[in-house]
Amino acid sequence: MDCLLYVKASPRGERSHSLSVADEFVKIWLAAHPGGLVTEKNLFEVGLPSFDGFRIQAKYNIMHGLEHTMSEKNAWKEVEELIGEFKAHKRYLFAVPMWNFGVPYILKQYIDIINQPGYTFGVAEDGGYHGLVQGRKAMVVYSRGGEYIPGTPAEGYNHQSPYLEMMLNFMGITDVESVAVEGTMMGPDKRDENKEQALEAARQIATHF
Repeated sequence: MDCLLYVKASPRGERSHSLSVADEFVKIWLAAHPGGLVTEKNLFEVGLPSFDGFRIQAKYNIMHGLEHTMSEKNAWKEVEELIGEFKAHKRYLFAVPMWNFGVPYILKQYIDIINQPGYTFGVAEDGGYHGLVQGRKAMVVYSRGGEYIPGTPAEGYNHQSPYLEMMLNFMGITDVESVAVEGTMMGPDKRDENKEQALEAARQIATHF
């Protein structure tokens, strides 16, 4: 059975450009995959655990081969549940607006939780890394107030897609496709033109994703 984890990293609901394009992707994907299941995860609504205190200590216990206290064990269980949910899926869809040239803090928090040694990546004896979440595919819908065209000076300000795709690759998810709604704050004509192009691209990708 095809299972898609839809990670929503925007709090703007119906006003979100990334969500509206991602929602269209889901619609086409379900039509192309009868019986497919979509798990929606709105990061602004699920109440992610903070990664501090007992949780951060539990992580370092694992890294140094130490036992957990009961409090650390219970705290780490929440981390393992989120990782387990993530790894249970073979397909991922992310709706990601650009905030301050990067990703929203809540998505960074989610990645900091699920990106753990021995769970989503491994460390070789020589210190090299290898991803443990392999054989998966990811689709990312970005939205950006400006345009960050490759080869232009503005490209250097884009710390949104390079960061997210680097982290996906690091975990072993190297098959990543994306579309971007750029220029959302550059006037309605530019916004609508770019959004329609992103919608059409998303529809095409969804049929074979």
